[in-house]
Amino acid sequence: MPDRSPRYALRDVTRDDFPLLRQWLAEPHLAEWWGGVEEELAGIEEAMESVETRPMIAELDGRPIAYLQYYDPHLEEDHPYQDQPKGTLGIDISIGPPELLGLGHGSAIIRQLAQELFASGVPRLVIDPDPDNIRAIRAYEKAGFRYVDSRTTIYGPAHFMALDANQETDL
Repeated sequence: MPDRSPRYALRDVTRDDFPLLRQWLAEPHLAEWWGGVEEELAGIEEAMESVETRPMIAELDGRPIAYLQYYDPHLEEDHPYQDQPKGTLGIDISIGPPELLGLGHGSAIIRQLAQELFASGVPRLVIDPDPDNIRAIRAYEKAGFRYVDSRTTIYGPAHFMALDANQETDL
């Protein structure tokens, strides 16, 4: 049976994306979980120049629909996820347009990214939604992530979840 799930184009963020990112970050469904718009844009700009984080845009049929990033916690001094196996990457994702929430794009994008990262040799992915962000937790569970433990990060409480490469075949 052919795979009918959408395939997304995943590309690096460019400065040309900043007006759209500014708009998305101001949306109530993102503003609830992110910091101030200008502060977050500055963080994304810094990540564009860093070696530990790769900020990206997910597109569907040429339309940008999500911001995502992955990062190596072992490259960041004192990162709280350095207890994870070497090679582990952390990921974050946010659907931008509010009309696209609840349609399965988040979990589908995560599954695609996971397949690509696992194929490159990454052993584990971790993600850390706020424990109150039930929509995100459900999307991550749908993508195959499982609860590991509760943690506190510099951003506050985290519902720490992981997906191992050997689980990938279950996606």
